[in-house]
Amino acid sequence: MTAEGRRRRETVRRQAAELFERRIKPLEVARQLRVSRKSAYQWHRLWREGGVEALASGGPGGSRCRLSPRCLEKLAGYLEQGPAAHGWVEDQVWTAARVATLIGRKFHVSYSVSGATRLMHRLGFSPQVPARRVAERDDQAVKVWREATWAEVKERGRPAGVTSASRTKPASRAGRQGDGPGAGAE
Repeated sequence: MTAEGRRRRETVRRQAAELFERRIKPLEVARQLRVSRKSAYQWHRLWREGGVEALASGGPGGSRCRLSPRCLEKLAGYLEQGPAAHGWVEDQVWTAARVATLIGRKFHVSYSVSGATRLMHRLGFSPQVPARRVAERDDQAVKVWREATWAEVKERGRPAGVTSASRTKPASRAGRQGDGPGAGAE
């Protein structure tokens, strides 16, 4: 959630507390503040138990980061060194799976691929998807094949003209007069 969204939520909760203090019912609070009834009832319960302070935000949601700030700094340094420095020599691409593996090796903490992606974004990096190419690929031979052979092999498209939108044979009108809706109801 953005800082703007958090400020808006805090404002709405403060307004709800003011309305509760004026003995406004939760349903009316929900209507006035344009929030769900469930939220209004939860806020009312919290307000009854702890007052205005109980409605204060507990900070951003979600689970806390499992790496300390010092470990995050180290991880950023490892990422800047590049994948080859950590054993991935086939290409210079940090994938989320590789970062999750690196975190496990260096910090003995398990991260999912999606968790590693979020962590990379937090550190200012983005995961990349490596191109899947065979090591023996001959780019020159591929170019020649595309220019010479593919032009000959490629199937010609349909000729311009009247075509049907479906793969079925276009229907003929001959002999169809009696089999439509309402046929025989004379």
